[in-house]
Amino acid sequence: MMTKRLAPPAWIFSHRNDPNDRRLEDCLSQQAADYAGANIVLLGYPEDEGVRRNKGRTGAAQAPDAIRQQLYKLVVPEHFAPALFDLGNTYGDGSLEEVHRRHQDIVEAVLRDGKVLITLGGGNDLSYPDCAGLAAVESDLLAFNIDAHFDVRTDQPRNSGTPYRQLLEEKLLLPENFAEIAYEPFAASETYLRFLREAGVQCTPREVVQREGIAVACHPQLAKEVRAIFWGLDMDVANGAIAPGVSAVNPGGLGYQDLIDLSRLAGSDPRTRIFEITEVNPEYDTDARTCRLAAMVIWHFLDAFNTQFKEINRV
Repeated sequence: MMTKRLAPPAWIFSHRNDPNDRRLEDCLSQQAADYAGANIVLLGYPEDEGVRRNKGRTGAAQAPDAIRQQLYKLVVPEHFAPALFDLGNTYGDGSLEEVHRRHQDIVEAVLRDGKVLITLGGGNDLSYPDCAGLAAVESDLLAFNIDAHFDVRTDQPRNSGTPYRQLLEEKLLLPENFAEIAYEPFAASETYLRFLREAGVQCTPREVVQREGIAVACHPQLAKEVRAIFWGLDMDVANGAIAPGVSAVNPGGLGYQDLIDLSRLAGSDPRTRIFEITEVNPEYDTDARTCRLAAMVIWHFLDAFNTQFKEINRV
């Protein structure tokens, strides 16, 4: 953990300190001595240069700490056994490519240490260094992009719309082990849809996900015997009524229960190594609605992880 990082600011903590009402901040550590014993590590990516390059509305760089502020005030899941550690934020100085390399180095180090990683974007270009870091540690992997968009643009230089094209072209992801889940047909280029289908990528539109359920949509991939899973959740996959604060607001989208079902599916699978949330944009949020939603998604991930963790470790 020698790569330069920024600690979360003090304002994200509520400091309630009520022993009868424990919050996640009460069971969280940021002390270096506690890192070795941690099971779950949080890492922020306060960067939206990729969104700017993709001609989107910037502001997602503020999201990691804004999400933390809402997350850490939530109560501790019942009988919570895993150790939770906040590693802070990737240092954002330099070009987007330099920040990606810096972030990927941290991801690799955390994963090699055997931790499960929750990453908070930032733009969806985060999926490239996150998934590339996982591929460097474990090549036998699945990846899910839960997103209104495919993010397989051919743009140069890289941006928030290119991460999965980069991963596929660099052969860090096998197309047959990759799924585009809940894409919106009105946001899906015919050219990119054809590219994905011809490559052998599973592409499931949002209407099918809502009709059949997220578990059914993900089953063709989850039924495979692999050692690691990456989950990339772009919050613009959610309906704009519950997630107004995103880089590209969605008039359609998934509902609250769809997102909770997804997070619990990810948290309950012992093969999950990275759970990533991107494109929350506090500048356009209303009453922190989207940040609160992202926090609740993470809370349910932690709760589901807790259940399988205790079963595996007989806690």
